[in-house]
Amino acid sequence: GTDIFDLEKTAGLLEEAKAVLKQAGSEGKVVLFVGTKDEATTVVKQMAEKAEMPMVVNRWIGGMLTNFPEIKKRIARLEDLVKQGESGELERKYTKKERVVIKRELDKLMFNFGGIRTLTKTPDMLVVVDPRHDSIAVTEATDMNIPVVGIMSSDTNLKSVTTPVVVNDALQSSIELALGELTEAYLAGRAEYTPKPVEDQRGRRRERPTSPRA
Repeated sequence: GTDIFDLEKTAGLLEEAKAVLKQAGSEGKVVLFVGTKDEATTVVKQMAEKAEMPMVVNRWIGGMLTNFPEIKKRIARLEDLVKQGESGELERKYTKKERVVIKRELDKLMFNFGGIRTLTKTPDMLVVVDPRHDSIAVTEATDMNIPVVGIMSSDTNLKSVTTPVVVNDALQSSIELALGELTEAYLAGRAEYTPKPVEDQRGRRRERPTSPRA
């Protein structure tokens, strides 16, 4: 029941993963942060928000990557309900009883999809805390040829991810250290990101947004 880590090797793996994240940031890639176990959720949420990237911290919904068109419909429904609520349309169109039912639907959608509301396509990369715990996410990413950076303990197969970082994934401070380093690397890369000019429908050149968002 005891894990023993060679921290020199851990440091080397972390540097390799940081290089991967920095490259992703410099290319404006969308990175999905995943961590649904109790020790990880708070840190994953904080770091995803810091990087302005999408996240999954409550529950991984099957098909989130492999059936993304269907997931987009659920995200669209969530956005529609949020807008109706903010505009007061829900109050005008529905009875009190109907609004109670809609509120339940909204809460469920927000719980399942709130962290990926900004996604318009499948992400370019995943950063997963404990790939063993969130194995479905890793499997879907593998099926979609999406690279995975995994923060993992010694009970996980390193070959299950593209870029492993072996640390104690059951200790929040350890997760925070590793994920914090990866997030800073991504932000450093994004600071170097140069958006490529694209042509609009009239053939005029315009710049992409300087901050890569999902």
